[in-house]
Amino acid sequence: MKNTILKVGAAFLVAIAVFVIALPTIMHKVGLHPEYTGETHQLPAGTRALIVTTSHGVLNAPGETTGKATGIALSELTHPYYSYLDAGMQIDVASIKGGQIPVDPSGLGRAMISPEDKRYLDDPILLAKVENSLRISDVDFNQYDAIFIVGGWGAAYDLGYSEVLADKIGEAYYGAKEPLMGSVCHGALGFINVKDLNGNKLIAGRAMTGVTDKQVKELDIELTPLHPETELRKAGAVFESQTAFRDVFATHVAIDAEQRFITGQNQNSGLETAQKMIAILARK
Repeated sequence: MKNTILKVGAAFLVAIAVFVIALPTIMHKVGLHPEYTGETHQLPAGTRALIVTTSHGVLNAPGETTGKATGIALSELTHPYYSYLDAGMQIDVASIKGGQIPVDPSGLGRAMISPEDKRYLDDPILLAKVENSLRISDVDFNQYDAIFIVGGWGAAYDLGYSEVLADKIGEAYYGAKEPLMGSVCHGALGFINVKDLNGNKLIAGRAMTGVTDKQVKELDIELTPLHPETELRKAGAVFESQTAFRDVFATHVAIDAEQRFITGQNQNSGLETAQKMIAILARK
């Protein structure tokens, strides 16, 4: 009897070990961080991208100042960054307040980390840009061919409230370079208060996406002050998304009719969003 119990216990431990080892592959197979297999392009020398992030690093309820560490979802920075870099673009990284960008530590877990995240950990140039990001108020958005806003839970606290960000995006949109505007997940909140020349919401009537209310509920992180699907709909955008048995494994990219706004649904959508932006730039 004792030997049987020991054998069963050993088999159980082996099964757990196999599952833990296989977990990253399982997560990838069911939809997390899908590989991009579509068209790629090289862009002319001097083509520039600006990546914008949150400066908020605490997952706290309104009125509170303490909570779990959060910030950007790392892959939502690394996936577009390396897509742009490998296409030959020059890239600056800015945040709402400048300085060190808070990185959500959950993105570095064994089940969540992506190849691009690992590349970042060995890349002193991008590490330095994250440690010493530009402050958006000091950046001339009119110098860029593409502007991309990163998501993550921290973005729910400052992107949609930043008048500076909204004003600079609106100015650049009508500027001579006519830059493409991209985002992934909560990054779309950076667009909700941008105004057109008549003072109306610039994204009204445009196809857009961001993290779904369903995903927010499934992850049980509803304490954040803004939720992308809700806020995009309020701003008049035509919200698009895909769903899955859990939306953390879904992905979608929305492109407006003018092909100026290219937005990704969640952490799975960064590669495709950036590559679609690159493709549009290549055709310009």
